[in-house]
Amino acid sequence: MGPTLVANGLWKVYPTGEGTVEAVRGVSLSLNRGDMVAIMGASGCGKTTLLNMLSGIDEPSAGSVEVQGHALFGVTDRQRTALRAEHFGFIFQDFNLLPVLSARENVELPLLLGGLDPGEAKQRALQALDRVGLADRAEHRPAELSGGQQQRVAVARAIVHRPAVILCDEPTGNLDSGTSKAVMRLLKTLNEHEQTAFLIVTHDPHIAEQCQRIVTMHDGTVVSDTVRPHEEE
Repeated sequence: MGPTLVANGLWKVYPTGEGTVEAVRGVSLSLNRGDMVAIMGASGCGKTTLLNMLSGIDEPSAGSVEVQGHALFGVTDRQRTALRAEHFGFIFQDFNLLPVLSARENVELPLLLGGLDPGEAKQRALQALDRVGLADRAEHRPAELSGGQQQRVAVARAIVHRPAVILCDEPTGNLDSGTSKAVMRLLKTLNEHEQTAFLIVTHDPHIAEQCQRIVTMHDGTVVSDTVRPHEEE
């Protein structure tokens, strides 16, 4: 099998009143099944812009992205939306849960939007919540959950359709240190057991150190891509 996610020569150039800003400059990156990769760098270095292009949210000025061998750009918006829905999961700093829906309803929503039978969607949502330790909170709304529990709901939503890669943007940024560690343990367990690839944008070196690779960006370019030594149990 080839790489799960491949980016070749990505550029993102924004026009300004005084010329252009090169937010991302010639970045190439690949993830294989089971990889867990952190992207680090100072604010404004291009991390989130890169993540948006890798996910198909933002179209690059130049370069290409493939997920599971399928081109993400150079296709119709409908095709790109379908590729994103099938192959990607997303975890955000702000959870992005709908407050009027229960945990189960938040998790099953992307399945329903994808046309899955409501009964099957409910069953798979409950299974995903059980996997993140929230089976007993399935009918609670976000306001009735702690920050850590809300992020676990977000993780369940990201994994419920069994994506090839999960993209995370500061997934522990709004959590205290203890809850942050618990969420990272959960992500690592899912990575190891399911062999799902994770790409995690973070400014926290403690989060990055739990990943197998650390990609560091500066001024829109990758300045290092380091494989961390294997740690014996």
